Amino acid sequence: MKFSLLVLALLGCGALAGKGGGKNKQMKVLQTELSAVKDGLKTIGQEEERRHAELLEKIEALQGELGKIGAGQSKLGELVTSKCGKNKNSGTWNLGMNINPADGHIFGYTNGWATGVDIGSADEALTKDYLSANVWVKPANYIAIVRHQEGVVDAVKVFKFKTSADSLRTRFGLPNMNPGRQIVTSGGPIQESVSATAANLADDPIFSVGGDLAFNWAYSDNGCRIALTGGHLSAADVNDDNTHGLGNNFACNPLTNTPNGEDWPHDISNIQDCPLATCTEVRLQGTDHGVGSHLKSGPVYGNYAIYVSWDAESFPGPGASLSTEIGL
Repeated sequence: MKFSLLVLALLGCGALAGKGGGKNKQMKVLQTELSAVKDGLKTIGQEEERRHAELLEKIEALQGELGKIGAGQSKLGELVTSKCGKNKNSGTWNLGMNINPADGHIFGYTNGWATGVDIGSADEALTKDYLSANVWVKPANYIAIVRHQEGVVDAVKVFKFKTSADSLRTRFGLPNMNPGRQIVTSGGPIQESVSATAANLADDPIFSVGGDLAFNWAYSDNGCRIALTGGHLSAADVNDDNTHGLGNNFACNPLTNTPNGEDWPHDISNIQDCPLATCTEVRLQGTDHGVGSHLKSGPVYGNYAIYVSWDAESFPGPGASLSTEIGL
């Protein structure tokens, strides 16, 4: 009997052991499947990341190409504008000053240029000395100097300023007078037009010499408001009375706009080599000058008008009629 019970007990234990082994196998299978799922998900995640990175690279590449296209379009627009001359034949010119060297008023170095006050009237703007205070403070990128005969263009030079948007009031004002001596344009005139019938060109202060515009040319106790670099520009410490152009004085403090008496201011002096040490006859246009013994009246070649513009690169040529405002 005891033997039978022992056999039954052993059989029961075996059965339980068999049942436990089956569960272990099932767990191992499930763990293997779970691991495979995890590996699959990991692989899918890595693939998605790779695809995402590839998409980002493509997007960046496309953005770069779009940027190149945009830059190319911008350059093309600039080129078309340049070739078509959009700005050259458009814009507005405003009369800032007119110099008549024989109207009884002296436009010397210290008169009007720095202060920018109104001189003359609009009705006589192209026949007598004239300065427009409103135009004098307008920002300008271009300047035209026009020699004319009673309002009809005889010759014209157009320049582009090196610095943009400054007004004539700024360019000729006290801050720019000390030390002065500015070369305000570069590359020479962008337009030069002279009538085939224009006279007195051999020593004209604007049209007989080349180069760029020099403003506020201060040297010793002398000053010239507008000269060209193609003429003689005296050294800063040389008192030779030998720089010639528009708006002159041979006796002033050119750094402070202070005249030293009234003997030596003069509107227009022609191109010449007449240094103080050896020359006693400085050739001028007209009669508008002080009583200095070296200053000699001479023929009037025309009135000289100074126009400014923000955007116009060309000016009406010889034969055109002038006004205080010219639209192109």
